[in-house]
Amino acid sequence: MDEVLRIATYDDVLAIEAVPLRDRLHGLTDTYGVIERAARLWPDEWALRFLLIGDPELPSHDVSYRDLLARVTAAANLFQRLGIGPGRAVGLLLPNAPETHYALWGAQAAGIASPVNPLLEPGKIADILRNAGATVLVTLAPFPQSDLWDKAVEVIDQVPGLTTVLRVDLSPYVPEAMRPMLAALTPPDRWPARADVDILDFGAALAGEAGDRLVSGRVIGEGEVAAYFHTGGTTGTPKLARQTHANQVFEACILGSLMGAREDRVLLCGLPLFHVNGTMVTGLAAFASGRTVVLLTPQGYRGQGVVANFWALVERFRGNSFSGVPTLYAALLDVPIAGRDVSSLRSAICGAAPMPADLIRRFEQATGVKILEGYGMTEGTCASAMNPRWGERRTGSVGFRLPYVELQPMVLDERGRPSHACAVGEVGALCMKGPQLFAGYAGQPAPDGWFDTGDLARYDGDHYLWLVGRSKDLIIRGGHNIDPQMIEDVLAAHPAVALAAAIGQPDAYAGELPAAYVALRPGAAASAEDLITYARAHVPERAAAPVHLEILPELPVTAVGKIHKPPLRQRAAARVLGDALRAAGVAATVETREDATRGLLAVITPVPGTTADEIREVVGGFAVATEIAESRAAAT
Repeated sequence: MDEVLRIATYDDVLAIEAVPLRDRLHGLTDTYGVIERAARLWPDEWALRFLLIGDPELPSHDVSYRDLLARVTAAANLFQRLGIGPGRAVGLLLPNAPETHYALWGAQAAGIASPVNPLLEPGKIADILRNAGATVLVTLAPFPQSDLWDKAVEVIDQVPGLTTVLRVDLSPYVPEAMRPMLAALTPPDRWPARADVDILDFGAALAGEAGDRLVSGRVIGEGEVAAYFHTGGTTGTPKLARQTHANQVFEACILGSLMGAREDRVLLCGLPLFHVNGTMVTGLAAFASGRTVVLLTPQGYRGQGVVANFWALVERFRGNSFSGVPTLYAALLDVPIAGRDVSSLRSAICGAAPMPADLIRRFEQATGVKILEGYGMTEGTCASAMNPRWGERRTGSVGFRLPYVELQPMVLDERGRPSHACAVGEVGALCMKGPQLFAGYAGQPAPDGWFDTGDLARYDGDHYLWLVGRSKDLIIRGGHNIDPQMIEDVLAAHPAVALAAAIGQPDAYAGELPAAYVALRPGAAASAEDLITYARAHVPERAAAPVHLEILPELPVTAVGKIHKPPLRQRAAARVLGDALRAAGVAATVETREDATRGLLAVITPVPGTTADEIREVVGGFAVATEIAESRAAAT
């Protein structure tokens, strides 16, 4: 395995940077070259091990580096034959499977890969594929407990540019004993209305392609776009972030070198492969350093039996590391470890969302596994900062910036552009530059100089980076900025609380007031009154104490498991506006949703006898976009 870059202090970061970056990249300039090199160095090592369901007793499907290269090459040749070349995109609507890797890296070797979140609605998926200009789509054939093909049928009819659809068949992975039930459980096959689209079997098509060379003879430029990763998507059309081959090669080589020694070579993958964390940390970075990636079911951590059997899966595969989000760690705390040998597990990474300090403490006490918090984003290809594996891990910080990465809290000028660096301890807009910085959003120019991440952060005197929050997540109470994490950390420290989220609820006087939502640990008991009293006693700023708290069965999460705050803001706005209307004796109903142009929107429907002016008089003082619908009587 290649040289291990050991970082214990910030001086180690500077020492690594004393070597020119080119010398760290092994002469690699494109992602296909990363896989080609891995197959040359470790041909018979396992690159991928795949489980269809989270049963540690079932056999895995294993792929060597030699076979990975052959299938990625065949995929590239297939896509090239189907008209994909530089600047042309392949849409990937897939769960986690070996074929996802074949299609992802094969698409980049031929043209551009455009992975899409399979949990999005068909209309949103179609928007992404149209914006990417995708002419080929790889998706899942009908399979039990999957609606992907049904979604794909709708998408095909909405994206006229698609000419070929390749279907991945997961049935060969079904254990022999379960195959008699497969036909009965598989949903009926549907076909799109369009007759001008070729629908082919991906596996059969791969078998007909050369796997020993790129037939096109393409020489891939390091500045060429390798992938479109969509960001956002809760309102409007998601933006497509352009990542270049140079971006991804940098991340793969640096992260691979920071992962540890040869004995730390088995990574458990439960995050989705449409997301940069799954793709890079448990994908290309692992391949760059010759590691084995265990794909924990097509649905990852959401898959059948994965969380319930997690410690048994660690024991089975002798897993050394995994990545997760706070919701996963909270769930794993309720899975007994007793009787399982998890001594192989040395570290776990949390980088998609801030992790409450008390959750870290409880997890490490229960498991003995060290959690490394880091920071990354799609626009930064993946990771940009990480707590040191061999040095002091400061709970609550995201550690040191990665070598060669420029990451700096900045003071913004009157036009909102980075002006100058913040002093030590000063909070500013976190901005980035460097080899990890993406090439801009599709249809827009590349960033010119510093890129504003939208996060707020500060450095301490030892160069540890501390996130203060998302600028858009700040609760602004009468002009006073409140960090929601301050509230969340306090609530998460309560023994009954599994997860907590704080948001700003609308207020006619202060603009926003803090409100909190929590999910309890299984079997725990606490009332909202108990928790709000606890929060008011422990939140360090009086202004930050929540004025409202609700206990929910579970908190809404994104496809990668991060707490999703927009539905909580909608819930809070509907409650606050509804209460205000009732207090004023104005009869109307309130529904809230996210609007593509106005953000949070309250749609207020009067009952017969209530006028629009009466409604406006009550809600006009709230900083929430409103729309008054026809009364229910008029509508009928």
